[in-house]
Amino acid sequence: MKDYFDYKDKVCVVTGAASGIGYATVRQLLELGALVYAIDKNAISIPGVQKFIKADLSNKLSIDAAFTIIPEHIDCFFGVAGLSGAVTNYYTTFTVNYIANVYITETYLSKRMDNGSSICYVTSTGGLYWEKYNKEYMKFINAHTWDEMTAVLHNQARHDTLGIMAYPLSKRAMNYYTSKKAIELGQRGIRVNAVLPGSTDTGMKHEFEVEAGGERELIKHTGQANRLATPEEIAEPIIFINSRMARFISGELLIVDYAATSMVKLGYQKDEMDRKVASKFFNSDMVQNKLREKLKGLNEEN
Repeated sequence: MKDYFDYKDKVCVVTGAASGIGYATVRQLLELGALVYAIDKNAISIPGVQKFIKADLSNKLSIDAAFTIIPEHIDCFFGVAGLSGAVTNYYTTFTVNYIANVYITETYLSKRMDNGSSICYVTSTGGLYWEKYNKEYMKFINAHTWDEMTAVLHNQARHDTLGIMAYPLSKRAMNYYTSKKAIELGQRGIRVNAVLPGSTDTGMKHEFEVEAGGERELIKHTGQANRLATPEEIAEPIIFINSRMARFISGELLIVDYAATSMVKLGYQKDEMDRKVASKFFNSDMVQNKLREKLKGLNEEN
């Protein structure tokens, strides 16, 4: 049978590889014969990976150390790692979800990839309306170095601000960045896409449940499936869009939510995504105290 996906012996780098969607992505890549370099803050044990690399994506030096281990040529990058913001502060959440991906792309991928290579970031349907609210994150887009992006971040929120609102802002910024890099890197034959999952049953499930107000509220945003997606069901479109099967697809923000977004657009379901997420109002003591109370149980667990 012809190898339509064409991953055999391709160097693939996966962040967030220890659990959830990242773990499922690694397993599927190995089955397809890829040479996988798995990055995560937590240790993993997956037989067949070329190398597990322990790295903290909120730390620039840790990322730099990780890429000294990864081969000079990279065929495919899977930016899966992400934080919900429910148990991490604003700085850490935004750094892992956005700054780390940008830094990796600009510092390493743009130099180690060539014609035929591909990048897939995992963003979120929580980052919809990125076109409408681009003024909220454009200052991050216009910052180019790690230090510049961090400076903007520190001006955006206080050090003790909770990470919940950093989540949608970082995902919107990543959706914009994906579109922008698809144009820039496309001139060199490098494809750039993103997969936007809806509610998924990962290790962060409980965090999103608390934010949403319970599992039933979370399931409301899964379209006609009426259940959470499995990590494998999100990993499969990720594998597809970075494969040879999708070789003419670039700049795509692929929504994977079993028609939940379509239901909103057609008026069958209330639209809860169409709102500002970067207002200074969210940094106020009143809002922060209400959020801390809502998340109290989660933070006590952690």
